[in-house]
Amino acid sequence: MDLELKRKLMIYQITTVLGVMFALIGFSYNVWRMEVSETNDTIRVASFEMLTELAELEQLIYIAIYDGDTKEGSPRKAWVKVGLIRDLSVLTGKSFEKESQALKNIWASHWSTMIEEKNPQMLSLPPSIQSAMK
Repeated sequence: MDLELKRKLMIYQITTVLGVMFALIGFSYNVWRMEVSETNDTIRVASFEMLTELAELEQLIYIAIYDGDTKEGSPRKAWVKVGLIRDLSVLTGKSFEKESQALKNIWASHWSTMIEEKNPQMLSLPPSIQSAMK
């Protein structure tokens, strides 16, 4: 084999190896980027869902306390909302998880007296949840 052919073959092989390396690096970056985007999307959707559920919970509490309607403002409906908020908080982060646990604890402690006493404690949600609802 002549020297010119060996040289061209070596350049071709190096080019091929570099091309495969760049393809793998690009593919790896793309996979990482998609994973980060998916995580952000999950957090965003869970956060908006939590806001919706918090608003519905607030509405149920107002119906029960101020309207005295135990059918529409049933504590059982509110338990479902509180449980869903708690479940969604796992997807959003540790701080929201702690706050949703505090909401669940407040609800567990005061749901039975909500209607009779028009319990003001029911309306004192954790500060981060109050700020999220504004």
